[in-house]
Amino acid sequence: MSDLFAEKRRQARAAAEPLAVRMRPRRLDEVAGQEHILGDGCLLPRMLRADALSSIILHGPPGTGKTTLAEVIAAHTKSVFVRENAASVGVKRIREIIEEATGRLETSGGRTIVFLDEIHRFTRAQQDVLLEDVERGVIILIGATTENPLFTVNSALVSRSALFRLEPLSEESIVGLLRRAIEDEERGYGGIEVRAADDALAHWARSSDGDARRALNALEIAVRSSEAREGEPVVIDLTTAQESIQLKALVYDGAGDEHYDIISAMIKSVRGSDPDAAVYWIARMLEAGEDPRFIARRLAILASEDIGNADPRALSIGDACFSLVEKLGMPEARIPLAQTAIYLALAPKSNASYRAIDAALSDVREGRTVGVPTHLRDAHKVESVGSVKDGVGYEYAHNSETITSIGPVAQQDYLGVNKRYYEPTEHGAERILKDRLAEVRKALGREE
Repeated sequence: MSDLFAEKRRQARAAAEPLAVRMRPRRLDEVAGQEHILGDGCLLPRMLRADALSSIILHGPPGTGKTTLAEVIAAHTKSVFVRENAASVGVKRIREIIEEATGRLETSGGRTIVFLDEIHRFTRAQQDVLLEDVERGVIILIGATTENPLFTVNSALVSRSALFRLEPLSEESIVGLLRRAIEDEERGYGGIEVRAADDALAHWARSSDGDARRALNALEIAVRSSEAREGEPVVIDLTTAQESIQLKALVYDGAGDEHYDIISAMIKSVRGSDPDAAVYWIARMLEAGEDPRFIARRLAILASEDIGNADPRALSIGDACFSLVEKLGMPEARIPLAQTAIYLALAPKSNASYRAIDAALSDVREGRTVGVPTHLRDAHKVESVGSVKDGVGYEYAHNSETITSIGPVAQQDYLGVNKRYYEPTEHGAERILKDRLAEVRKALGREE
């Protein structure tokens, strides 16, 4: 018996849907941005056109269209589409879905697509339940996550899936979405007259940081809170736009990709001698709530790794910064962080010390172990009968007659093998060390 009220209930649900939900694309050509995975000749559109979809994982920041893209795929495919949220679905339900998919495949040959939103919330045990049936093709899995799937999803599951990263939308794409929502008579505000100023749309596009949902929510707030009388146009100026979106919501996960991407950008900016970029990335992290001690620790490491003896003061400044940040806390800690980053960015650079220790460590781990030469050993040990006494032949450097600009140096072999690890650069103070080292090597007859 048909349900006479089903359509009414559907309409009531649709009326309650937010604008961002109503405006979700229904076709692939309505999806904004993401040309790197949806452009002509790209893998995903080819798979959809051929109805040859394999398991995929969509990952990227919030509001970039992961769920939307999954629903567009559902509309294109001839397969049965089952949608679940990994935060609320249990192993029992997953087993039921797999059992239904198996029956469907065996009786009619029909395929089943299982969309799991927030797949990173699945435990490893829950992910393992899917593994065998994904591998056998009983189900096609579409996973969506804001996390890096290489770290949060079972590696065996990742290896059986194509990974597609969605990027934040451009300001131009978001302005286009907003205009479409204003003009759409069926799902948007085309049934009423909405006049949104260009600078208002631009403000939403800029402040949403690539999150389409946030921009559409701002438009909805502006329209619904309008005091325009019936029949009058809804006018949205810049002031209204600013009030409807309030503060930007920075996309930043302290344990995810953004955490590592932004600190990487800060380090590379300092290494590349760009103080403006360095302080911007520090500001991004601080505003998003990053622990300032984490930033200070990375600056201290950078002072040694990338500047080293080209400016020996850099290490002391990095150490002082870390100490001050611990003592001061926020918001004052922002100042020594900025001061240190600016100093390090404009300091001469050398990674010679970094290269020296890593080369030595490589030899220690992989090469033959070098024994301590007899003349360098501790002379106070009790020796075995008939053995050469340790320490014999050692020349006390202060008594040496070989004089250099740094003082007397002994005609002594301190390693036992002919190997060089430290090769100073010509940058900053390290140029002085290079000249000194060349003088010592020449005095000892060790020039190349």
